[in-house]
Amino acid sequence: MTETLTTSALTADRFAPYGDVLEAVGEPTKWINQGMCGRHHDLAKMDFSDGKAGISFFNAQPRPLPGKVDLVERHPDGSQAFIPLLQTSFLVVVADDDNGTPVNLQAFLTKPGQGINLYRNVWHGVLSPLEAPGLFAVIDRIGDGPNLEEFWFETPIGVEAGEEKST
Repeated sequence: MTETLTTSALTADRFAPYGDVLEAVGEPTKWINQGMCGRHHDLAKMDFSDGKAGISFFNAQPRPLPGKVDLVERHPDGSQAFIPLLQTSFLVVVADDDNGTPVNLQAFLTKPGQGINLYRNVWHGVLSPLEAPGLFAVIDRIGDGPNLEEFWFETPIGVEAGEEKST
């Protein structure tokens, strides 16, 4: 591995080119259920070319840091949201596109309780909980035809925790 990415904390501003950060922060959009439940409403820009939105559960094994990225993927026909069902952090790797090649990779660490929605056609790493196995609700496109492109790096890219750690 010759190149190494250093993680930074996941924030809405930093992640904006790639997707939405999903978290229940600030004042709820509205109160429901007789004022006993705060609703943080419509947090993601879900986008599908066809098909429908589906909800799946992913049970991912941990991938501790330091680690490596040897594969990224993207979904040209739909966005993809990852919502942790356990209070765990996970690694998010994203990249820009240069004529079908992922470039300018960035690595983010979520804090427990944060989820993400990856915009349609954004290169991203595999689901990588850090400390323990992670259970995630995943909302993405269900439909006919393939919705997956993979890119394998000839030389894996290292990933290490940066000084900015999510808390």
